[in-house]
Amino acid sequence: MTSRGHIWLRALTDQAPQIVSGTSTVLYADAVLNEETARFITVVPDAENRFPRARNGEVGLDEGWGLAAILRDTMRADQGGARRPIVALVDVTSQAYGRREEMLGIHLACAAAADAYAAARLGGHPVIALLVGKAMSGAFLAHGYQANRLLALDDPAVLIHAMGREAAARVTRRCLQEIDELGARIPPMSYVLKDYAKLGLLSGVIAGVAADDPGADDVARVKQELVAAIMDVRASTTRDLGCRLTSPEARDMRAASIAVRQKISEQWDMR
Repeated sequence: MTSRGHIWLRALTDQAPQIVSGTSTVLYADAVLNEETARFITVVPDAENRFPRARNGEVGLDEGWGLAAILRDTMRADQGGARRPIVALVDVTSQAYGRREEMLGIHLACAAAADAYAAARLGGHPVIALLVGKAMSGAFLAHGYQANRLLALDDPAVLIHAMGREAAARVTRRCLQEIDELGARIPPMSYVLKDYAKLGLLSGVIAGVAADDPGADDVARVKQELVAAIMDVRASTTRDLGCRLTSPEARDMRAASIAVRQKISEQWDMR
């Protein structure tokens, strides 16, 4: 079963990926990026996954713990030396919803992955998430959202949202047309990438790239964007995610959200 994550992992590293021990769906590979080694990580579908709810690119128990394991291994390997860049290739359809997952603590597995990404970022690894497909719900929170910078391919199949369009229609008891009309008026409700970009969370949108079948020029273009993002991270004086609140788009579109954070901060003396 192919996926955008697998396609781009092969394209950007030009080698067969390795499978994280204990999983069948978490792949990684190391490759040279601007004269240094970078680690690329992705989650892929597996029709034979031992957890049926995680067979179509979802982040489930194995995926959450597997992501945490490879990230922690990377940090240990670089301890005391240069922190290599970490590139999360994101094409995840959802977190895995299921009775087994709830009983066995999917919240812990996904939290472990998110915590490992945050620890890598705070520990000095430039962490870049490249959105090549779906970036949905808790799966995106576990795999990619903690990155210093978020880049996305400008492609209709790149989708960033808390909930699928059809699921949102069922939950809100609206038809799909009404969901689309809401998205046209309220950017956070939209399923269109350009509307998500208005929120100021993306560091860049890469246009003109063949997302399903990248050629040499496409790969070179994306590598160039990754290198620029890594340099931007290293030039920054902070390792937090504050840049997502200070971009012009965020100040314009999320002014109320920023004001609420400031008020809470003042009242709770968080800073």
